[in-house]
Amino acid sequence: MTFTLSKATSRNPISRILNCVVALSAAASMLLAAAAAEVNDQTNVLLGQEQIDVALNGKFTQGALLRGQAPAGAKVTLNGETVQTNKDGKFVVGFEREAPLQQTLVVELDNGQRWQRDITLEKREYNIQRIDGLEQKMVAPPAEVTARIKKDNVNVAKARSGNTDLDALFTRFAWPAKGVITGVYGSQRILNGVPKWPHYGLDIANETGTPVYAPVDGVVTMADDLYYSGNTLILDHGMRVFSTFLHMDTITVEVGEAVKQGEQIGTIGSTGRSTGPHLDWRINLGNIRLDPHTIMSGSPEQ
Repeated sequence: MTFTLSKATSRNPISRILNCVVALSAAASMLLAAAAAEVNDQTNVLLGQEQIDVALNGKFTQGALLRGQAPAGAKVTLNGETVQTNKDGKFVVGFEREAPLQQTLVVELDNGQRWQRDITLEKREYNIQRIDGLEQKMVAPPAEVTARIKKDNVNVAKARSGNTDLDALFTRFAWPAKGVITGVYGSQRILNGVPKWPHYGLDIANETGTPVYAPVDGVVTMADDLYYSGNTLILDHGMRVFSTFLHMDTITVEVGEAVKQGEQIGTIGSTGRSTGPHLDWRINLGNIRLDPHTIMSGSPEQ
């Protein structure tokens, strides 16, 4: 916008001041209008997102399991990869031990509406845990048991391969046993001085024979004695989420059996590669190993 002063006006100081004020006021109005338009555009984008009802619950950190709810029929993606949803729009996402800190979750409806959340995960520092006193055959197993270990791994993978429409995992998990936490997810274990894979479970120590309960409803997909983990039980909670319980003394349920939250499934023990009675509890989303502590509150000592 251009403002021109007449010669007569330019010779009058008061008129000149008044015209400058008018010019400045007009320019300021234009700037405010432009800013308001920009704010309105941003508000429209936000309002467009708010019109899609999406819930996302969990701890935003590496190793976490998040549970979400989108409108039924919506398409959900994480970093461009499709996320499974059930008929009600429920979904789960998980972030592995060293997952990138920046994640993008998108929900899209058939009518073109789009909801996006840029997630920044908390970076975790993991403990280095030394365990000595193990039998050497459990640190570096002899050649004659290699075939057994490979078979165990195949059977575990099969037990975790299901993809059912159970949605018990969307209820609140309960601690599977009472005791003291003696080992945490993500810590790297050095066994008899030899660095090994990180620990992917949560260890709850207590006396042998202490009851172990289903943390939430599930179906038993494994109940077997494995070389490393001893008496091992796997529960399918639905949508590729599984609980695994290691080193148990006894298992009181069978493969194919449906169990309810709080139902006893066995007892704490020290079978397999273990130096004392404890329950090693693990959570998987498919092949992603997650931290059970991220879906729990309180302490198993309570």
